Amino acid sequence: MQQLKESVEQLEARLDDAIEKALEDRRIVGTVVLVAKGGDVVYGRAAGLADREAGRAMQKDAIFLLSSVSKPIVTAAALRLVENGRIGLGDSVRRWLPGFEPRLGDGRVPEITIHHLLTHSAGLTYVFMEPEDGPYHRLRISNGFDRTDANLDEIVSRIAAAPLLYEPGAGWGYSMAIDVLGAVIEKATLRPLPQAAAELVLDPLVMKDTRFAVVDPRRLVAHYADGKPEPRRLADEDHVDFFGKSVAVSPVRLFDSRAFPSGGAGMAGTASDVLKFLEALRAGGLLQARTRSDMFEVQARTRDQAEGPGWEFGFGGAVLVDPKAAGSPQSPGTLQWNGAYGHKWFIDPANELTVVALTNTTFEGMVGRFTADVRNAVYVS
Repeated sequence: MQQLKESVEQLEARLDDAIEKALEDRRIVGTVVLVAKGGDVVYGRAAGLADREAGRAMQKDAIFLLSSVSKPIVTAAALRLVENGRIGLGDSVRRWLPGFEPRLGDGRVPEITIHHLLTHSAGLTYVFMEPEDGPYHRLRISNGFDRTDANLDEIVSRIAAAPLLYEPGAGWGYSMAIDVLGAVIEKATLRPLPQAAAELVLDPLVMKDTRFAVVDPRRLVAHYADGKPEPRRLADEDHVDFFGKSVAVSPVRLFDSRAFPSGGAGMAGTASDVLKFLEALRAGGLLQARTRSDMFEVQARTRDQAEGPGWEFGFGGAVLVDPKAAGSPQSPGTLQWNGAYGHKWFIDPANELTVVALTNTTFEGMVGRFTADVRNAVYVS
């Protein structure tokens, strides 16, 4: 018992140090970090500021714009529909969206399946991943976290009008696939996506603070972008630089009644809700055992495009297949992903470990030193 107590105390000290360094260096403004081991929360801390200009301290129940942390939630909703036979992994997307007929460069209309959407192997892309004169720009295809007055059907129609980058199943590319999947879920359930996601995932897990809306604006954090000498506060309609690409963002998007429910980026929620969801993926409580196992298995080869060398893609996130190539202390079979507003999460089933680190700082909290420091602090023995 004493050894276990000392081990937890050492974990706390390492994580505290990683967080304090990020705050002292002014790389992040605020964060909530949660670590669960074997189903027990062994570390939980809110640190820094939820709103720097107002001097509001970060709290554990702070609400964040989840950006791509939305993706595994919508993925799980779709997988529940697969389990009960309402959709099939091999179904043609056109079965549910008859007008969804994007073409290849040679003019052919290939078959795109639900599996292709789930694994980002459908040949779609994001507007911020193409040249500024690319088709997604010309068609005004929203990335899911910027301002738009187009509804989900219109967004899907615009995506269908853009050419595919490759034959579905023959490549991999991060994309609007989960947004298209959200439209499929609507048609399969005869429910708006926010209602379907609530019925399939959020309500069964009692994720009361996570929705396609901000349930309590008083707890919403202010969001920031990387900057020197400190992160800058994001404007209502803004652009941030991501490895030389301009990404349009709007922290007030979820307050706009015209904003379509983006399955890829459109939810808001708390770290504790995200942990509850991820623990259900690890230990059960939402999906059947075979489905949960499938999420942690390679479903698509990414050619190092997902999380870099050593990673492929499962359902809902990247799967670690070669820790040495990835330079990671995580175990093979670890599932992880992130969110553009400054988030990182992972599940290491072999170690019964689940980690959630939400920040209000784009992109340090997603791909910066902070994410590696938190991960490494968890694994140092």
